[in-house]
Order: sequence, then C-alpha cells, then structure tokens
Amino acid sequence: MPHTLDADAVRNWCGLALDALGRARADIDAINVYPVADGDTGTNLYLTVESAARAVDAAFEGHATSAPASRPTLADVVRAMAHGALIGARGNSGTILAQLLRGMADVLADGTAAEGPGTDGADGLRRALRRAVDLAYLAVAHPVEGTVLTVAVAAAENAERATGDAAAVARAAYEGARAALQDTTGQLDVLARAGVVDAGGYGLVTVLGGLAQALSGETPAALAPVRPGRDTVAPAGSHGQDLAGCSADGAPDGGPAFEVIYLLEADDAAVTALRERLDALGDSLVVVGGDGLWNVHVHVDDAGAAVEAGIQAGRPYRVRITHFGGAAVRKAGADGTDRPGPAIVLPDQSGVQGPTGGPRAERATRAVVAVVPGDGLAALCAEAGATAVATRPGEPPASGELVDAVRRARAREVVLLPNDTGLHHTAAAAAAQARAEGVRVAVIPTRSAVQGIAALAVHEPGRSFDEDVVAMTSAAGATRYAELAVAERQSWTMAGVCQAGDVLGMIDGDVAVIGSELAATAETVLDRMLAAGGEMVTLVLGAGLPDEIAERLERHVREGHFAVDTVVYRGGQPTAPLIIGIE
Repeated sequence: MPHTLDADAVRNWCGLALDALGRARADIDAINVYPVADGDTGTNLYLTVESAARAVDAAFEGHATSAPASRPTLADVVRAMAHGALIGARGNSGTILAQLLRGMADVLADGTAAEGPGTDGADGLRRALRRAVDLAYLAVAHPVEGTVLTVAVAAAENAERATGDAAAVARAAYEGARAALQDTTGQLDVLARAGVVDAGGYGLVTVLGGLAQALSGETPAALAPVRPGRDTVAPAGSHGQDLAGCSADGAPDGGPAFEVIYLLEADDAAVTALRERLDALGDSLVVVGGDGLWNVHVHVDDAGAAVEAGIQAGRPYRVRITHFGGAAVRKAGADGTDRPGPAIVLPDQSGVQGPTGGPRAERATRAVVAVVPGDGLAALCAEAGATAVATRPGEPPASGELVDAVRRARAREVVLLPNDTGLHHTAAAAAAQARAEGVRVAVIPTRSAVQGIAALAVHEPGRSFDEDVVAMTSAAGATRYAELAVAERQSWTMAGVCQAGDVLGMIDGDVAVIGSELAATAETVLDRMLAAGGEMVTLVLGAGLPDEIAERLERHVREGHFAVDTVVYRGGQPTAPLIIGIE
C-alpha cells in the first residue's frame, strides 16, 4: 500500500536503492564508456548510496539512544542522507548523484514537505526533484546532454505532470527517467558506437526505482537490457566526450591521465575561484556541496596542481587520485578504500639524498621535503632520504624556510609534505616560489607526521613524477591519525567538557576521548579507530614517554585485534606525547 513520504520511507528508500545497485553494479560497470571507460560507475554509485544509507541509519540510532528516546524527523533523515552521499561520493556519477540528493534535501527539509495528518508529501517531492536538477546543473562545469543529467531532467518533468499521492509522483519520476535512459544511446556518439545507454543514467533510474518502491510498496517495471543496441561494449580505455567537453576518442592519450577527488572545507567565494582554476586545469569538473563542505571531482594531467588548488581554497582531505592508465598506481578496492600495501616500512632512498639529508654535489632528479615535529622523526626522514624541516613548539616554519629546504634538496622535482593542516597554505606558497625558480614541486596535503611517513614509505624516484605523487597521496589518504595531548585548561570539546590535566584523544583532528591516564586513553583511541578496520598501527612516541607505555599498547593491539601489526618510532616530539597512525 502507498506510504507517506516520511523518515521511515527515506530509510527504506536508501535500503532498496542500495540493494538494487548491488544487483546492477556489474552491469553498470560493464557499460561504463563515458566520460571515461574505466568500468567503475556502478561501483562508485553503490559506494555513494552506501554512505548515504549509513548516515540515515546513524540518524535513527542517534535518536534511539537519546534520553528520552525519540524518532528522527523527515528533515533529520534527508539531511543525513545528503551529507552521507556528499562525504562518500565516488567518481563522476556518484558526485552528481550526491548533488541531486542534496537538492531534494533542500526542499524536503524546509518544513513544507514534512509528514503530518493529511500530508503525503506529493507536492514536496515534485519540488524536490526540480530543485535536485537545478543544483546538479549548477555543479557541473560544462553539462552535456545524454548523461545522468538528461535522465534527471526527465524524471523531474514527468513528476511535475503527475497527479495523485507521493507514490504516484515517484512512479512518474521513475517512468520518465526510464524512458529518457533509452534515448541516451542516440544522444552521445560514444554511447551509440558501443550500443549502450549512459551508465550514470542507468544508476539514477535504479535509485529512483527504489524511491518508487518505498512509497508505493510495489516493485517498479524492470529496466530494458543494458545493451540496447548490440551485445557489445566499447573497448576498455576508449573515452567519449566528457562533461567538460573534452575530446577523448581512444586510449588514455585522448583525455587527462588522473581523476582527482577530495572533500574540501571552504567558503563560497573560495570555491568560485577554485572552479575557475580547476576548469582551466582539466575537465569533467563537478563541485558539489555547500555550507562550507564540498566534494570536488576533476580529471587532470597534473594531479598535484589540482590538490594544491584545493589547498589554496581551503582544507582538502580524503584525497583520492586514480590513474586511468592503472599500471603504476594501485586502484581502490571494491569497498572504495585505497590499497597501497604496507606503508610504514621506510625504504632506503640514499641514492636521492645524502644520509644526513644535506645537499648533494650534483642535482638529483627527485627529492622529498618533510616537515616534522621532533628530532627523532627528522632523523627517521633523513635516513629514508628526505630533507627534514624540524618544527619548534609554537613556531611553525615560514614559507621561506620551506623554500630553503627545497633548495637544499637540490632536485629538479620535489614532493613537499607539510604534515600539519595549519601548514598547507604555507607549503602552497613555498611551492609557488620554488616553481618560479625552476623546480617542479607537488604538495601532498598530509595532516600528521604519520601520514607523511606513510607517503614517504611508497616514494619511488624511479617512476614518473605524477605517478609517484599519486602513490604517495593514496598512502597518506589511507592512513588515519590520532594524537594524545594534555589539556591546559577547562574547555568544551566534541567529546564533552575537559578539565586542566585531562588526557585528550584526538582522532583526525577532533577530540573523541577524554581520559585521566595516557595509556588507558590511548587504548580507547586505538579500539575506536581499529573498529573501522586496519592492518598496521604506527606509534610515534613523544619526548619523555616511557617505553613501557609503547609495550602496553603493542600488547593491547596484539591481544585485541588479530592480524594487526604495530611499529613504534621514538619521534621525540615535544608537544604531543603520542601520535598514532592506522593504515
């Protein structure tokens, strides 16, 4: 029977859409020839919706555990859905889907579409679908018809013409999208040559089918076969004209070499400038989000420049770079996580840099410059062949110091690891100065020393510069970090009120645990981080921290988390007693 458009319906929608995408994922991947024939559109859409579904489940669980227990509203759930999709969006189509869901949430959360007596949400759903289309077109730098956008327009237009309850509107949206999907084959030459429909559009129809089923209680009419023209697809590596209008007939030569995606904290004005810069760097540009949080997607040849543009705009994180050639860079696994392999075992790079990190008589091809907070870490980086810039408490290095370090490295190409969020802008300024002096520099936006260690561990001067930057960025991005600190005063934190002398466990920059004893607090932090999975734990001991604490934490990991390895470094940092990395 028909269901009102309420919080429960949205949760059911997410579950049904995720199940349907799970069944269709391989088929969608198989017809993925546009904008890049990399065979992952179905997987990207699945992971995007999975992130949305998890956020919706968390919204319900959060209300269930509140005192007194309550149920989330429609506004709570659609905002959670949109946020989950935004932070988990993968690929071109996943990013656009996240923006479509955000547009729907804008309307459904404004109060006029909320559930209540005599209200089933039909009018709100019509307006939500229209708002979704409007936002999606604004997010894509150069929209092209015959794509997921065309399918979304058809869904909105058919919904606006529909009469009846919300279930009828959802069914109309699905039918409009389904018909438009069949037409995409004739709207783009690359689709016509392959005899397929648009993969992103197919995924959107699948998601809308979940909505129709959640509201009507009936399984929607099945989609036509995924290969409507003939039972063949374009050869892997062939590209079509993509959303930014690039010509891509043939192998990776026909388009940019890298896909760059990251989350970005920035204001609207900075994002406007970022769009212009990225549009000049590459194509397939899609920037979605708002309210200070954005998901940036672009195809470029210079991956480092795309990341640096984000650094200049705000704070990029969760950086994911995929090399379309795929030969030298490890591709993300089926669950969306990068697979860089064991990353905390530092290689010997003495062929690039002297054993002390000092200048060489001859100019090297490539070097790494790393900012580190302690003498022990500086020695560790130097041993691995990097030029280390040691920081002092309360005295972050200026851009001039980083430029001097780049000069000391005496290399034609330099990878710069700031290892601190607060140094990203400084590193970007130093990189610009070094480029003016003829050095090719890429800044990897590492936020902690353990991310820098992970990046340095996969550094290989023998491969191309771009491939090396991609591998190092992937290794850093696959490493979560935490720090233990002692509170200096009473303060409000994300984990509650702390008192002077309390031990603070900060995970990815936010206070997550407040404790009274360092080792016990560190154990809690480790358990929380490892609950999400992990293969390697890195412990960096601060100045004066007893070895007994490291031994206790090693034993805790060994006994509580099977098959997780632990490595310990004596970092000597004066500020944080303990830095933790989990890969």
